[in-house]
Amino acid sequence: MFQSGVLERSNQPGNSKFISSLLNINPMVQADISQLSRECNTWRDALRAFRDEFTQCKQKLQQLASRPLSKDELTEVEHYHNQFHIQLINIHDLKQSIKNHDRKVSFETEAHKGHLNDETLAGHENLYDQYQSLEHRLLDLREEFRNFLERAQ
Repeated sequence: MFQSGVLERSNQPGNSKFISSLLNINPMVQADISQLSRECNTWRDALRAFRDEFTQCKQKLQQLASRPLSKDELTEVEHYHNQFHIQLINIHDLKQSIKNHDRKVSFETEAHKGHLNDETLAGHENLYDQYQSLEHRLLDLREEFRNFLERAQ
């Protein structure tokens, strides 16, 4: 995933990047663009797999809901239905953010001869944090749903 070693910064006194940072100007930094793009693709692929998995989980939930259930089981069915709906929206939104970020990286790379703004790199790190957080929630939901299916059968 995101590795802090992708950046090559030369913020040494006398260097124009160092002076830019002192003047609070958004300096350009050299980044391993192919690494950033690979990370974006990896995240989007993983999110697509989660989307497919949770779409199947919704179908299993609908099958389960078609049979007689206790009040507690119905409450859990409603809970998982809501969670799948919410998480599928979260997956879609994060995938779109990653896609837009990847386009921005490509645009900046071409426009600035292989350099990116610090802001864009910070955006990449932020997306990685969002991805990790969502992945954690999705893995928890997967496990909880599997446990529910075992209990309900």
